[in-house]
Amino acid sequence: MHTIDQYRDFFVAYLKKQTLRKDPIGLYGPVDYIIGLGGKRMRPILTLMGAEVFDTDFEEALPAALAIEMFHNFSLVHDDIMDDAPLRRGNETVHEKWNLNTAILSGDAMLILAYQYFEQYEPEIFRDLAKLFSKTALEVCEGQQWDVDFETRNDVTIPDYLKMIENKTAVLVGAALQMGAIIARTSEANKKLIYEFGCNLGIAFQLQDDYLDAFGDPVTFGKQVGGDIIENKKTYLYLKAMSSATESQKLQALYATSPEDSSEKIASAKAIFDQTGASDETQNAIRDYTFRAFETLEKMDISDDKKAILRTFGENLMNREV
Repeated sequence: MHTIDQYRDFFVAYLKKQTLRKDPIGLYGPVDYIIGLGGKRMRPILTLMGAEVFDTDFEEALPAALAIEMFHNFSLVHDDIMDDAPLRRGNETVHEKWNLNTAILSGDAMLILAYQYFEQYEPEIFRDLAKLFSKTALEVCEGQQWDVDFETRNDVTIPDYLKMIENKTAVLVGAALQMGAIIARTSEANKKLIYEFGCNLGIAFQLQDDYLDAFGDPVTFGKQVGGDIIENKKTYLYLKAMSSATESQKLQALYATSPEDSSEKIASAKAIFDQTGASDETQNAIRDYTFRAFETLEKMDISDDKKAILRTFGENLMNREV
């Protein structure tokens, strides 16, 4: 197997060979723009790793890796519209750089392009990839809807929230790995375990994303810090803080406001997160889900050196600042 940086390089080299910028430029220009902004490339890396973990050359998984990255970026374009987000990866979001109609249509095109990359596989593999992809794409939409619903609900529980981020984020991480396993034609047991490994890592990843949204460095994070607070998102931080009887009313009142200058609202919410211990408990949850992934990893029928590579990937996610 290769290092994580090597997998990223292999994927980027493959991506550069694709002709994404074509006519009509009003449709494909934004596709090329958002894909070209980079990011961690976590999901395509996992697809390549998922193939090589089960003794199949990563090159066979490159089309599926691009499909998963195309879908992920499609979801980001539409999420940014729904959140009215100004920045993505430190750059203008598609709807800000162009307009809402362009962002919607280009996002739709990206979803269709994702399916087209699966057409490079033989019928049996195509069937299994498309089946997993369709299931996952619908789950991501369900997660996004729950995320929107939670903004106006006051009865959201931590189990509700964890289910939401499992669908919105974690299932795509699990699917990315399982796609590599499907291409490798490994056993059904291995396919199931690597999906479970990915889902637990995905939950940890989203919890870390929520934490960084409040406490990250805007220079390295690449997004507007405090965006979840501005949007009144019922994150793990919020829900843990709400369990404090002394601060819950103060936090609920704070989230009911929409000041023109949001900096004070963000600072006040962060102070409550710290005072209630919610920030520490969120970091503990990140570690817990990462270690659950590692427990699943031990059950897989793969060599110890391959387990070590997957473990390193999980540890890097747990300790990231971007």
